[in-house]
Amino acid sequence: MYVPGPRATEGTNPVNKKLAAALSGGAVLVLALTGCGSGDDNEKLDAWAKDVCDGVQPQAKKIEAANAAIQKETSDNSTPAEVQKTDAKAFQDMSDAYKAMGATVQKAGSPDVEDGEKKQKDAVTELNGLSSSYGSLKKQMEELDTKDQAKFADGLKDIATELNKLSKSGSNALKTLEEGDVGQAMAKQESCKSASVTPSAAAG
Repeated sequence: MYVPGPRATEGTNPVNKKLAAALSGGAVLVLALTGCGSGDDNEKLDAWAKDVCDGVQPQAKKIEAANAAIQKETSDNSTPAEVQKTDAKAFQDMSDAYKAMGATVQKAGSPDVEDGEKKQKDAVTELNGLSSSYGSLKKQMEELDTKDQAKFADGLKDIATELNKLSKSGSNALKTLEEGDVGQAMAKQESCKSASVTPSAAAG
């Protein structure tokens, strides 16, 4: 499952343009499917993959919608106050979505693979970390001065910088969790397939 950030556009609102560019510059990986084949049947692992995919799919859509909301503010001639309100809500939605994903992976238990428990624990820690980071960005956004456009634009640049760092810090634990048999089991799940296809179609 892969949730792309929105593409930067030649919007009419330069205040929020850098933010959308930062989101598009580093697409956020959300349980990216690495396996394409069906692999050997493993009912226990398939059941685990179904639980995770079913729980993650709505959260992936929530993140995509939040990205789209920020992107829309870039192409509209929005005021700083409108940008602040929309972007703060988007960051909160992303924070909630990653937290929910962490809870889904936690609840599913460890996958029936070598080092499954460690891989699961690392992925949960990573997802909770992403949730906290987006929560911090929301607070940062809410504290910006919307009455001074120059100061607001500078504040957005700082947030864009944080977003770039966040996208580069990446999803290494998630990638590790989904290597080999786990990725193949997830690739068989309809909810993982739809979550990986729908966002990119919407973004296009």
